[in-house]
Amino acid sequence: MDENSTPNQNHLDLENEQQNSENMLSENDVAAETNLNFKNRIDLSELQQGIMLIKNEISKVIVGQKGMIDMLIASILANGHSLIEGVPGVAKTISAKLLAKSLDIGFSRIQFTPDLMPSDILGTSVFDMKSSEFQFKKGPIFSNMILIDEINRAPAKTQAALFEVMEERQITIDGHTYKMDLPFIVLATQNPVEQEGTYRLPEAQLDRFLFKIDIDYPNLDEEIEIINREQALQGGTKTDKITAHLSQTDISKYQNLVTQIIIEGHLVKYIANIIVNTRSNPFLYLGASPRASIAILKASKAFAAMNGRDFVTPEDIKQAAIPVLQHRVIVTPEREMEGVTSKQIIKQIIEAVEIPR
Repeated sequence: MDENSTPNQNHLDLENEQQNSENMLSENDVAAETNLNFKNRIDLSELQQGIMLIKNEISKVIVGQKGMIDMLIASILANGHSLIEGVPGVAKTISAKLLAKSLDIGFSRIQFTPDLMPSDILGTSVFDMKSSEFQFKKGPIFSNMILIDEINRAPAKTQAALFEVMEERQITIDGHTYKMDLPFIVLATQNPVEQEGTYRLPEAQLDRFLFKIDIDYPNLDEEIEIINREQALQGGTKTDKITAHLSQTDISKYQNLVTQIIIEGHLVKYIANIIVNTRSNPFLYLGASPRASIAILKASKAFAAMNGRDFVTPEDIKQAAIPVLQHRVIVTPEREMEGVTSKQIIKQIIEAVEIPR
């Protein structure tokens, strides 16, 4: 200690030294945190690359509609079916065909009509004269990706033929059970405007679709681009340049990765709160079932994986909630007459439920 220094000065010097040492510690901590390499616990790089390849292929033909494409890809990753709704001519069918062509998997298209029978979809037993036995002839449902065009044109009897296969990935005919090859994805289209010659889909069937995807009209710039691309075809077909990238093995591997995406307990409660609120909402005659909870869980994991994260966030859940719920709930007749839609009510419910922090 300096003989000429006062006790107050010594005290100040000690304080300064302590402050300097704390600052150095703080700087070291920041440096250590900066040097930390935050990596996903699950390697999603291959999955993201595969998704980018699919998007690039579809964008060769489809202009805009990024939300629809994201949901279609998410439905495949979540191993779920999708119902695509839109007026004629907004690329519902071609989008499904392009998605199937960008994947190296089996594809089958079924045009639903009022006279279509269940056997036209599932298959039928045919008597073989040589063996004197009945042989089962498989229907078009036996494929990996099934496009059902104008699904609401078939009667209830034909619709019921899809119940087992959509939920359990199998069909039972003449006492025999036939398993479907995986992946097995149904993409169905319907026109919300035309009512003549159509049938309302049973609620039990709607509940089997992971997503209901609404397609809107393109904007002005997109419309111009669509016309220019059609002009540039010069006799070619829209699917000529589409290349298949992902195999059945790839898709199964990606679906398995998505199931491993982490979701915290408070986010599980967040999903449950949204679902329970649909059941107590005065504007809804029918709320969502537990199958809807599981659907949001699977879809939110798929969206998280598509965004390169191995964990679910509230934003993933909010992104999944509307396409998962809008076809599973029924608006009360009074509110329906007022023009209130299920989508509007679901948005209100999501805004009302507290987001976990």
